[in-house]
Amino acid sequence: MNPLGKSIGFPLGVGADGRIRWSEGEDNIRESIAVILQTEMGERIALSDFGAGLGLFLFEPNNPATHVRMVRQIEESLRRWEPRIALDAVEVREDPEDASEAIATISYRLVATGAAERVSLSIRLGQA
Repeated sequence: MNPLGKSIGFPLGVGADGRIRWSEGEDNIRESIAVILQTEMGERIALSDFGAGLGLFLFEPNNPATHVRMVRQIEESLRRWEPRIALDAVEVREDPEDASEAIATISYRLVATGAAERVSLSIRLGQA
């Protein structure tokens, strides 16, 4: 058994054997982080408070004040919903190529192994 977890892969897909693709280990954790951050509050009927609710920032200005609020939201959501990681840092900055996007970079350690990992995610916002 993998100490980092195993579940149906995200996005849902079919493997070479024709069966549903499974995800495990570090990939499973990265997929879980993406699911948490891309899920809006109330989107899951059985877990109405699951997710990060980053869609609330869609019409906010892409500036440092908004980025600070987003960092807080990301940290709270990941601490609550992903116990397999220990957050080291969350940083949100304007995408230098698109003023309507922010890039969130999450640095964390795997609780089971202590290995350092990092993921980034683009988030749609208003103009700067």
